[in-house]
Amino acid sequence: MSDAAQPTVAEVRAAAEAVKAALDRHLEAVEARTGEDDPAVYSAFNALAAAAEVYDERLYDRYDEVTPFEIPAADDSLPPYAGPDEPHALSVLIRRDYAVVEPQRLLTQAQRIVDLDPDADSGSGVAAVVGSSVHAALGVLFGEYEPDEVASRHKEFGLEEGDSTLWVSAVDELPEPGEWLDAPFDQADPQQIVCRFDVSAVFDDEELFDDESDETDDGDEAGGEPTDERH
Repeated sequence: MSDAAQPTVAEVRAAAEAVKAALDRHLEAVEARTGEDDPAVYSAFNALAAAAEVYDERLYDRYDEVTPFEIPAADDSLPPYAGPDEPHALSVLIRRDYAVVEPQRLLTQAQRIVDLDPDADSGSGVAAVVGSSVHAALGVLFGEYEPDEVASRHKEFGLEEGDSTLWVSAVDELPEPGEWLDAPFDQADPQQIVCRFDVSAVFDDEELFDDESDETDDGDEAGGEPTDERH
């Protein structure tokens, strides 16, 4: 960057003063907050993040230095809750990803389900299709078991867990029967989320990295259980 394009000393100082003012406003908002999802705190947080980013950029452009702290971007958190204070109904959205790592195990389990079904029509050819099609086997598996049971027995079915998330959203009242079945996830509103639970191997990797960097003096690593990300 040329000297002409660099911020002036006064601009860097002004950016630093803006951070100080934003810190004061953030603390005031936190001290006066009316609840866990107070919009004033959320707004002050975003203002502080923006001011810190400007200061960091100008400090680097002028002096080739950076700040020793980092404020998470607003995109890393949920927006402030804007749903009803006393929800009378809930909408629970769940996504679980699986990899089919042992197709033959999946096919065998699906075949066993069909063979044990007294209502199966042996002349329909269903058993033969299940025995050769992963697509059909998945239909049999998820048609027989609840999602929670599949999750608890996934290894038995030749599956490997990927990421999963569960959103609990507040609604004023239950929709009419069949109202959202054509597009079940289109109406998900982040501002209606009461709580959210995320599970991912990436969280375990981050914890492992932290444990390795926090080794005790005798060489033992700090231990810890895998943690579900909760927002």
